[in-house]
Amino acid sequence: MTATALPTVPSADDLIELPMVQHLVLGQEHHAAGRIDDAIAAYHRGLEAAGNDAADHLAMATKAELHAKLGNACMVRGRLDLAGLNYTAALRIAPHLTACWCNLGTVQMQGGNPEGAIAFYRQAIKLNATHWPSRTNLAQALIATGETAAAKSLLADLAGERPQDSGVQHQLGRACHELNEIEAALEHFGEAVALNPNDAESLYWIGGIRQALGDLPAAQAAYVAAAQIQPLIRRRPVKSPADFRVLALYAPFAGNTPVEFLFEDARHDTDTLALLDDISPDVSALGAFDLVVNLISDPDQAASVLPAAAGLVAALGKPVVNDPEKIRRTTRDEIANLLPDIEGCRIPKILRQPAARDLSEAVLEARLLFSFPLLVRPAGTHGGDHFEKVEDEAALAEHLGTHEGDRYLTEYVDYASRDGYFRKYRFIFVGEKVLPYHLAIGSGWKLHHDSTDMADHRWMQQEEAAFLSDPAAVFKASHYRTLHAIRECIGLDFFGIDCTLDRDGKLLVFEVNASMLVHEHNAAFPYKDPYVRAIKLAFDAMLRQRAQKTGQP
Repeated sequence: MTATALPTVPSADDLIELPMVQHLVLGQEHHAAGRIDDAIAAYHRGLEAAGNDAADHLAMATKAELHAKLGNACMVRGRLDLAGLNYTAALRIAPHLTACWCNLGTVQMQGGNPEGAIAFYRQAIKLNATHWPSRTNLAQALIATGETAAAKSLLADLAGERPQDSGVQHQLGRACHELNEIEAALEHFGEAVALNPNDAESLYWIGGIRQALGDLPAAQAAYVAAAQIQPLIRRRPVKSPADFRVLALYAPFAGNTPVEFLFEDARHDTDTLALLDDISPDVSALGAFDLVVNLISDPDQAASVLPAAAGLVAALGKPVVNDPEKIRRTTRDEIANLLPDIEGCRIPKILRQPAARDLSEAVLEARLLFSFPLLVRPAGTHGGDHFEKVEDEAALAEHLGTHEGDRYLTEYVDYASRDGYFRKYRFIFVGEKVLPYHLAIGSGWKLHHDSTDMADHRWMQQEEAAFLSDPAAVFKASHYRTLHAIRECIGLDFFGIDCTLDRDGKLLVFEVNASMLVHEHNAAFPYKDPYVRAIKLAFDAMLRQRAQKTGQP
């Protein structure tokens, strides 16, 4: 979203020799040639020449034009504050300048205030109902504020006026996706690519949607096509210029750290590089950046791509968050081997069985290592799907016979509290911090916060809120020593732990990995918001600290 050009002031024989006009013309020439600092200096000299005495219509129009052009140049330099001041100054003189109202909206958008932007875009449209930049920018602002249906309606009108505009089709795709109109979203993204074959962003969207639908060949084709056009997916910061630049590594067909919330409203540029088997990234083409954030988080799903990510990180030579080499050591069985020596830590026994293991041998191995009941889950999964408790050898054989792929067998520990309810606590490790995220309470052993009925039980919510506000009331100093020892042992910069306290007071660990979701959608549990925000702020601070170690400002 960029500033739009203003119409040139009409020439006049009696005005063209005035210094203010000369500086305006010179500034425009500098701007067109990319000499933005020289353009800013020329516009300032023009305004100094104008002073406060410009009285006639053409002189006042020229002064408004100088402010407007200076605002545009400040936008290019990322000085949103100065841009806004100059657009406002121009409008004091000439309140009919539609483009200035539009550009004030863009200042608000780039400053992270889409609500404020909407008012300015609507004022511009009030002055000129056909002003294209104001209308397309308004659609983006409406999507950003959750007014997606209104945005879709506006975009449909724009598409009717300019059916060959690929950008409008792309925005329609995004609006439809927000409204969960998946087939319509695919249709619009496809139309955007048909109109503009170099529209890499629409191709990435098509890849993501096709992958979610399970159409992996079509997803792979879209990702590869997008990466060949534009290897990096750019996420703009809320301020310009950005404080620093992050290169995020992502594997479309493997488990990745969910960062939609964590990267939201960032003050840094984020360029995401999709690592695909069919494409080797050109390191020299990635440009300058300050920090690598590896998002590839599931060593089971990403066994083939993590070595490539590790090699890329080594070649780049920049500070890295969640080194891929350390991620490779976080399979469930590896974690179970790492943690038992930590004082105060208890982790159930875990065995990984390959898919090729003969069924009778697999059952025999389980009987020798475990007592029944035991837990079985497919490798590379994190939710409750196909995660089951089997009561005996016959049930295990039946389960293994109906599920393909490698699996984990896990010792079952009855962790019910004295009141009969199960409790699972989640902490998020951010750098050296250990921050509470949630407490899930339920009547069954397979416990996930989003599938509990906690929204119907006030006492559960009160208990979770109490834990979040004072986790030390549940987890004593000895437990925190155990948590910090786990952090040191794992060695990652950002990851989560699901745990509880067993009946002996030990920290019982269920899961430790970098794939845990942190999100802000807590309408049913509003008391969580400040603690979720604390994780986001800690994440931002960690990235800033790591980026500054490169010596960049």
